Amino acid sequence: MAQFLLHFLDNILLLHEDLKNRKYRHGDYQPFKINDPKPRDIHKAEVRDRLLHHLIYNTLYPYFDRQFIFDSYSCRFGKGTHKAINRFREYGCKVSKNHTKTCWVLKCDIRKFFANIDHVILKNILARHIKCKDILNILDKVIESFNTDGEINVGLPLGNLTSQIFVNIYMNDFDQFVKRVLKIKHFIRYADDFVILSQDRDYLFELIPKISAFLETQLKLTLRPNKVSIKTFASGIDFLGWVHFPKHRVLRRSTKRRMFANLERMVSKITLTSYLGLLSHGNTRKLCSDIIKRYDV
Repeated sequence: MAQFLLHFLDNILLLHEDLKNRKYRHGDYQPFKINDPKPRDIHKAEVRDRLLHHLIYNTLYPYFDRQFIFDSYSCRFGKGTHKAINRFREYGCKVSKNHTKTCWVLKCDIRKFFANIDHVILKNILARHIKCKDILNILDKVIESFNTDGEINVGLPLGNLTSQIFVNIYMNDFDQFVKRVLKIKHFIRYADDFVILSQDRDYLFELIPKISAFLETQLKLTLRPNKVSIKTFASGIDFLGWVHFPKHRVLRRSTKRRMFANLERMVSKITLTSYLGLLSHGNTRKLCSDIIKRYDV
């Protein structure tokens, strides 16, 4: 970073010339691991490449965001987890007729999502929307700059800003299939997690092979069998860090344990305020009170 900034203008001009003359080559990645909440492999691109990633993201986002369905909530302006869980509560209320009928929830998770994005399929989707060969050539170089270990033409790096827009573009085909072909009304997706709500349990069971077949044949993705479940809303649905019930939601136990572990390691006013802000989105009055008493900073 420091080296790049030392000759910032020269480096920017060099990047411009490489792009203009079709000589751009993506650099290597710096790998490292995080635990958030489970172990993840992050790959950090060089500063020069990250600048290009921002340019790509800012160029593609306005167009593709208009193509996405309303109930796709990951990495979109005005969306996010809080909007997704509020929408989930709204749908739960609507499907259950204000909690007078049984509401069933199909919950699914895609196996190794980023690691299994197929490069050829992603490029073909992009080519359906973008006709400029020079732009497609640059996008190809960014996509081809990373492969999942032991794979060829498969995988996007966790850590690239471009990966966020690419996975939404990739999964938009699935979202459109769900809404336009299967005609599912009460569907919410956040990255690789999605839920479908219905009064009809058998209907949800019948959807599973159709969803699985589309993901496998069209996107080369598979559902995680141990993460596919159909439960009643009243029994509690674990979705996006919260366990949801018809009239309240509580923090997931693993999220709560991780929060207390982080506070034990290093407590500060900023961290405390951040966690209290998170907790304000659920029924956590007693938990908030306990935290304030325990960590009075």
